[in-house]
Amino acid sequence: MLDREFYRSAGFRFGAIYALLLALSATALAIFLWWATAGLLDRQTEAAINADAQGLAEHWAEGGLPALVVTIEDRLAQNIDDDAIYLLVNPNMKRIAGNLASWPPSVTETGTWYGLPVMRAGMKSLADVQRYELPGGYHLLIGRDIQVRTQLRTLLTDALLWAVVVVLLMATAGALVVRSLFRRTLANVSATAAAIAGGDFAQRVRLTGRGDEFDQVAEVINDMLDRIGRLMDGVKQVSNAIAHDLRTPITRARTRLEDAALHAETPADLRAAIERATQDLDGIVAVFQALLRIAEIEAGSRRSSFARLDLAPLLDEVVDLYGAVAEERGIALTLQAPEAVPAYGDKEMIQQAIANLVDNAVKFSPEGKAVDLTAVISSAVLITVGDHGPGIDHDEREQATDRFYRGESARSTPGSGLGLSLVLAVAHLHGGELRLEDNRPGLRAVLVLPLPEDGDNPGRIRRVSDTRD
Repeated sequence: MLDREFYRSAGFRFGAIYALLLALSATALAIFLWWATAGLLDRQTEAAINADAQGLAEHWAEGGLPALVVTIEDRLAQNIDDDAIYLLVNPNMKRIAGNLASWPPSVTETGTWYGLPVMRAGMKSLADVQRYELPGGYHLLIGRDIQVRTQLRTLLTDALLWAVVVVLLMATAGALVVRSLFRRTLANVSATAAAIAGGDFAQRVRLTGRGDEFDQVAEVINDMLDRIGRLMDGVKQVSNAIAHDLRTPITRARTRLEDAALHAETPADLRAAIERATQDLDGIVAVFQALLRIAEIEAGSRRSSFARLDLAPLLDEVVDLYGAVAEERGIALTLQAPEAVPAYGDKEMIQQAIANLVDNAVKFSPEGKAVDLTAVISSAVLITVGDHGPGIDHDEREQATDRFYRGESARSTPGSGLGLSLVLAVAHLHGGELRLEDNRPGLRAVLVLPLPEDGDNPGRIRRVSDTRD
């Protein structure tokens, strides 16, 4: 079982690949060196024999047999390396000239290279020879003594083979080292994963500090674990917020129904209690609808309904919708936007996001103040809603878009704490963002939406509307 696990492990595979590549590289280098040395000696020998044959053929053509005999004797006399082999015989295979005593019986064909042992000056040697036919039935044997070259080639071949063996041993040792390093690196990740699986979410993969690929993987894993931790904290917070925010209306509805069941004296009293309980339950249903809406937006299931649209009429509708509410509270709701505001997305979701921003601004603005709704087109569409209420502290702005989060200034104001969460989800779905800035005083919420690919025409300012007379 251990052997099977060893061979199936990723560390073994990486080590084997390393050893194989190293062995192949060493073998290829050895073959090249052999070809460039021992092979070069063979090619030089063959080239020398062919050059000799061509020269002797020219002397035969010029002076016949006597000239050929003289040339062979001259070349033997001038052969400093004493490696030249010549033998000229008549049609009866009788020796005429050369340094061999007789014609080798195995050399029977022309155009074929023969490696054969020969006797030269009473000593055995090894030669490469080739047979040539001459006019008149004469035969010529030309060759080179390769005994020294053969010994050198054998020595070189043995050295290269031993070098390959040494490289294979080093490759094996290197493979084991690579496997050990690989296992140690993965052991760090494995131990962290095991700790996370065991419930210790504080564990993180250790970094070596070298900044290599393993550190990059560790950083990605740690970022992922941080993100999971934040999501789990968010789930806990949402669960706690749901339990906290829904407990009160549910308890209130139950109390009213119980009180009505015990003390209602007329059908009208019972109906009034039921209506109040229904209103409390409707608020709970609205919270869950908002949660489902946010989940639907974050899942991206509405992208199929994206289309090019003009936000100008949409902004008008939002102002008309909240104008009366703002006027009742003595708040000026103004709109300033270009005549056309091109965008690409889901009209209903964008309208709901803008409506949530305006609703929050009107809700938190003091009486007699203004809420400004503006649209600006530059490299993107900027929908800005500014109020002059209590605003959001800088330290709380990052949390303000969390579900059910409500700052200290919003504790006494009706609401579920899901408005900005929905706006943020809509912004991300459309490839934009939500910015919360200081309006000095108050809050300025900026919904950033990208322009359509072919739309970047701001047009002229359309108008400024004021809900106050």
